[in-house]
Amino acid sequence: MSTTALVKSGDGTTGGDQLIQLVSFMLSNEEYGVEVLKVREIIRMPGITKMPNTPHYVEGIINLRGKVIPIISMRKRFGLSESDYDSHTRIMVMDVAGGLTGFIVDAVSEVIRIHSSEIQPPPTMVSGNIDQEFITGVFNHTDRLLIIMDVDRMFSPQEREYFGSAGE
Repeated sequence: MSTTALVKSGDGTTGGDQLIQLVSFMLSNEEYGVEVLKVREIIRMPGITKMPNTPHYVEGIINLRGKVIPIISMRKRFGLSESDYDSHTRIMVMDVAGGLTGFIVDAVSEVIRIHSSEIQPPPTMVSGNIDQEFITGVFNHTDRLLIIMDVDRMFSPQEREYFGSAGE
């Protein structure tokens, strides 16, 4: 995954169409995508050490080659019903606010290349009580809508500070 996520087409002037690479993943039968450069690696489910006094969506921590990484349940973070882990469940280790954080997803699908002009802005309506400013757009992918996320905007400054200190 060492390819460039954003490749400018044309002369690189503003307003030009860009080729964007996204890693798509499944969560409760919905497809999401994050910029490929945010994803450091994708691993199978290891044993997770529970931590006391953490937010409800923090599953715990893991040791990944000598580095302690907090693990977030995307289902819990989005207020979705929990499900048992299966052979498709993965942890996507991503760079969030300068530190590594693992996100539990139901399955990782593929790397998708799309043009920025194909991305539609997210609808202004917000469902439920989830702050959805981390949703940056929607893409019609093989007759399904892929929700494009910015993981840096998923957490408040206090949460980002917590995750930054969790691995120390």
